[in-house]
Amino acid sequence: MRTSVITLMLFVLGTTLTVQGQQHPRRSMSFTTDTPMVHDPVMAYEDSTFYLFATGMGIQQMTSKDRQSWTVLREPVMTVIPQWAHDSVPGFTQHVWAPDIIRWRGRWWMAYSCSTFGRNGSAIGLLSARSLSFPIWNDEGCIVTSREGRDNWNAIDPNFVIDDDDQPWLVWGSFWDGIQLVRLDTTMHVAKDAKPRTIARRFNLNSEASKAALPVNPNPPKNPTSDFAGPNAIEAPFIFKHNGWYYLFVSWDYCCQGSKSNYRVAVGRSKTVDGPYLDRKGIDMRYGGGNLFLEGDKKEYEAAGHCAAYHLNGEDIFICHGYSVAQEGASVLIQRPIRWTDDGWPEL
Repeated sequence: MRTSVITLMLFVLGTTLTVQGQQHPRRSMSFTTDTPMVHDPVMAYEDSTFYLFATGMGIQQMTSKDRQSWTVLREPVMTVIPQWAHDSVPGFTQHVWAPDIIRWRGRWWMAYSCSTFGRNGSAIGLLSARSLSFPIWNDEGCIVTSREGRDNWNAIDPNFVIDDDDQPWLVWGSFWDGIQLVRLDTTMHVAKDAKPRTIARRFNLNSEASKAALPVNPNPPKNPTSDFAGPNAIEAPFIFKHNGWYYLFVSWDYCCQGSKSNYRVAVGRSKTVDGPYLDRKGIDMRYGGGNLFLEGDKKEYEAAGHCAAYHLNGEDIFICHGYSVAQEGASVLIQRPIRWTDDGWPEL
């Protein structure tokens, strides 16, 4: 689940040229900062420039040459929200959540979330562009939708992953029955014979698939953010390949409450992209497993989550948003190098 008042404050829509339903941005109206306020950040790199995308009106975007000083662009990625998104998600307007971006087969592909807070009537949309330096984003339609009463998962928080056979997959999910994975085709849409499967949960919520493996929690915690999402507080998956392993990062607990947030990141790993993902103790993430990877230190950050990880310029880096103590719970960008233990687990 994603929302951020702060990103709304940052986002004043600038003048753009509309091309093929999206924009050809003028980048004259912008500002720079070394402490960008973001929610759900993801990163891309092209022609010596880093690009950062995040939740915001039409998707927030910024650029940097050194990942220290960021130019926040006042133009969103999307100046026009496709009509199919409004038709698919009642109540959705322009506040687009949790994008992801990947370069594959000569194009940039961006997935994004259309939803309303705390409900699972949601959709994940798709854009594509040849370049990020002066992009023309093309609307590629919808990848996957979820419906209240039909699906026990939520179609938000997408992440692309390309496996060792050059096969694309999409992982997503927030609350309900947890994190989902599905195989894609070469157009980055769900393959005809593919169906979503759950690869991570916090605990069993009477799911038929997990009753035998994990006892039902008789007293699940109360969800403080939604009367509909249930207490299965896991979301924001990101899969990162390293040294023959696929690492599944997820966010546990609750975002979007400023200083009251208790977001944190956990991780498990698998030899195959479709799992099972196990933690250090061998516990399957479908049944509540996961190594705690990052949480708020209560000095600099109250909480932190919704992460991404990249291998860039010879370095493995981890990014996420953190709720700043100094800035009274404002959501700001965190960047840290990843180091690897002798037995192959990531640490910050």
